[in-house]
Amino acid sequence: MPADAAGPDEGSGRGGLRKVARVVLLDPQDRVLLLHGHEPGDPSDDWWFTPGGGVEGDETREQAALRELVEETGITEVDLGPVLWRRVCSFPFAGRRWDQDEWYFLARTTQTATAATGLTELERRSVAGARWWTCRELAEAHETVYPTKLAGLLRRVLDEGPPATPEVLDTEIV
Repeated sequence: MPADAAGPDEGSGRGGLRKVARVVLLDPQDRVLLLHGHEPGDPSDDWWFTPGGGVEGDETREQAALRELVEETGITEVDLGPVLWRRVCSFPFAGRRWDQDEWYFLARTTQTATAATGLTELERRSVAGARWWTCRELAEAHETVYPTKLAGLLRRVLDEGPPATPEVLDTEIV
């Protein structure tokens, strides 16, 4: 079963929702960066997701978003914008259930080369790479992408700009 946009970083808020920060990173051509993940030990159970992961210690979601982006992509030159979307999700991954409260930050960069040098052991076993996608490519994709409906959500942001307040996306339970 696909593990969702959550990405495979360790640590879950047992007894509650894990606080997660994700990044909708756009390059100068308005392409979005997605990571290619899969269930550890089963590369055929795969999906695409936005960079990001769990908040650690007393860091803010903004700090977590930037830290995770560097760890997962090596991209450091980023203008972090507003929160676009919020989503609650629950999914199986690596033999456990993950329950998350995800915030998706808009960000822009001119740095398009990626190098995932800060991955955890679990991420090294389950992240196969990264790719920049156009809205059209996302809309035409047959691959699983999280959050679902990302192509339409992104198109609206590109056409209308970020929402005045974060949009709450449908809860996803896999």
